[in-house]
Amino acid sequence: MKMEKTRNFSHSVLFWLKEPEDVVIRQKFESEAKKLIASSQYAHFSHFGTPAGTDRAVVDNSYTYSMIVTFESVDDHDKYQVEPAHVHFIEQCKELWSKVTIYDVLSL
Repeated sequence: MKMEKTRNFSHSVLFWLKEPEDVVIRQKFESEAKKLIASSQYAHFSHFGTPAGTDRAVVDNSYTYSMIVTFESVDDHDKYQVEPAHVHFIEQCKELWSKVTIYDVLSL
C-alpha cells in the first residue's frame, strides 16, 4: 500500500527498560525523552508517560514508558527520524532499553 505523504501521522513508541526499577536509569530516560520532545522541530504534538495500570484483559501494561508523537505529514516524520535531537536521544538511551515496539499510523 502506498502512503499518502500529506496525511497526519502518529508515531507511538513503547519502551521496556532493562532495569525498570532503577531510579537513576528512569531519571536519565525521562530527562532525555523530555529533551527530545521539547527540542524536536518536527513534532506537532507529544504525549510521554507510563502505563495507566488499567485492569482489563485487552490492555498491555508490561511496558515501562510510552511516547506518542504526531506529525503533520509523513515527510515531517521522516525528517524527525534523522534530526539531531532524535539521534541524540537514541544514542543516550539505547543501552537502557531491552525492547522497543513502534506503531505508526496515518489518519483517515
